[in-house]
Amino acid sequence: MNHLPQPVPDESFVANLPNGCAVDLQPPNSTSISPAPHDHGQVDSHPGPSSSASSILSSFPGVVKTAQTVQNARETEPQPSPPEPSKQTSAKAIPPVATLVPLVPRKTKILLVIDELHTDWTKYFRGRKLNGEYEIRVEQAEFSEISLTSCVSGGCVIDRQLMRGGNKVVRSFKPDYVLVRQHAYSMSPVEDFRNLVIGLQYGGVQSVNSLLSIYNFCSKPWVFSHMIKLFHSLGPEKFPLNEQTFYPNHKQMVTSPAFPVVVKMGHAHSGMGKVKVGTDAEFQDMSAVVALAGTYATSEPFVDSRFDIRIQKIGNNYKAYMRKSISGNWKANMGSAMLEQIAMTERYHLWVDACSQMFGGLDICAVKAVRGKDGKDYIIEVMDSSMPLIGEHVEEDRQLISELVVNKMTAALLGSSPPDTPLAKVQADPQLSPPRKAHGGPRSVSTLCCQWAKGFPLRARSASTSPSQGFQPGPLPAPSGPRRGTQRQAPQLNKSQSLSSSLSVSESPWGSASEDEAKAESIRSLRQSFAELFSD
Repeated sequence: MNHLPQPVPDESFVANLPNGCAVDLQPPNSTSISPAPHDHGQVDSHPGPSSSASSILSSFPGVVKTAQTVQNARETEPQPSPPEPSKQTSAKAIPPVATLVPLVPRKTKILLVIDELHTDWTKYFRGRKLNGEYEIRVEQAEFSEISLTSCVSGGCVIDRQLMRGGNKVVRSFKPDYVLVRQHAYSMSPVEDFRNLVIGLQYGGVQSVNSLLSIYNFCSKPWVFSHMIKLFHSLGPEKFPLNEQTFYPNHKQMVTSPAFPVVVKMGHAHSGMGKVKVGTDAEFQDMSAVVALAGTYATSEPFVDSRFDIRIQKIGNNYKAYMRKSISGNWKANMGSAMLEQIAMTERYHLWVDACSQMFGGLDICAVKAVRGKDGKDYIIEVMDSSMPLIGEHVEEDRQLISELVVNKMTAALLGSSPPDTPLAKVQADPQLSPPRKAHGGPRSVSTLCCQWAKGFPLRARSASTSPSQGFQPGPLPAPSGPRRGTQRQAPQLNKSQSLSSSLSVSESPWGSASEDEAKAESIRSLRQSFAELFSD
């Protein structure tokens, strides 16, 4: 835009200004302009106050008239029109619409999984959301890696210690839900994490299983006392609990009612702290060991078992397993053992459903029993959510646990009940879950795993079975007949009766005839070896 030059005041305008004001209006390198004479014909060289005020008032009309003249000149002069803004200028001046939209924060809920690091629980919750709105952020750590602070209004704050580049880094977060897959207490001084369970309960954090049940499971005799209530309410026929005697300290360990017995010291896991005692002298020696440990102890009659039974419950999913020792150890979980999935009967349903009602309800639990050589069953233990997963369906069980946790989180945090979706895709896969029949009928059985002395691999085979029959491995018939859509019946064994009266081998839809024959030959040789080991 063009600007008008500053007009130079004329002599009349300068003459009307007061004394001393005309110097500022003169252009540079110009001489001073003497003021014009007044009506009196002379100018005082030293005017007083009254003369200065009168001269300012007398010159005010001339100043106003000159200013009006300059303003009229500016208004009459044509002004250049402003240039029209180009498209590029307007595009740069107005930002695009996408930059004006604010970023929407992600809605997340934090799930703390307390488990050993050999299982990555992040992949089982990847892509899952609560009501399709909240994402699940998994923070996995062991009890030994976390510390916490809880208060009434602020809830619970977890501090997790991490090693990054050789340096210890502490990360803090507030969990919304907890999945406990690790034992909270053991007899070792460095494995007592009951204070962390109390802190989580203090902060109002909900979990699977409940924190109340996890704290109660920190003492096995305390859990067994609740099993005694089920024994008295259901009766010995429906709930065959093994006899047990409790000693609060070593002073009461005078004698045992019968020998041999199994002495269990304090609270231990995985077969630890259990000693088989055959005589009274050995029992007295064991009492001295209990005195050194400074803990309580229990004793129960030793059962000469044929195999162990384990019934697990994850939500509404039930599985039953049988485990038989190969190495000859009286503890079936020690040394080499063969694991096999058996039929889930109504009797097993009653056991695990009754135990799942303890401590306000157990969403994940398992019942352990032994089958004696007298043909009777004896219930010996109940496990909570920290139970180990066994068999070839471990991946399916982890998927079931993740589905259960998502449903529980949705109900607890959002106050809504999601539809019951018990992993239809996983259960529909015949390689992951055996087919089931309604009304508690016989279901398929799979030989799950075998720890052979030379590490010989064993592939799983499914077979329908009757749980009332004993387990004696026998030879497997050679594969023959049609390849698909049919089941091949096995002949009755001569040497020993098998656990399954009718054996059906599941066919792989993509396996070849030579591969199946080789696998069958391997299993047949193993079964013959087992028959020689387990024959009476």
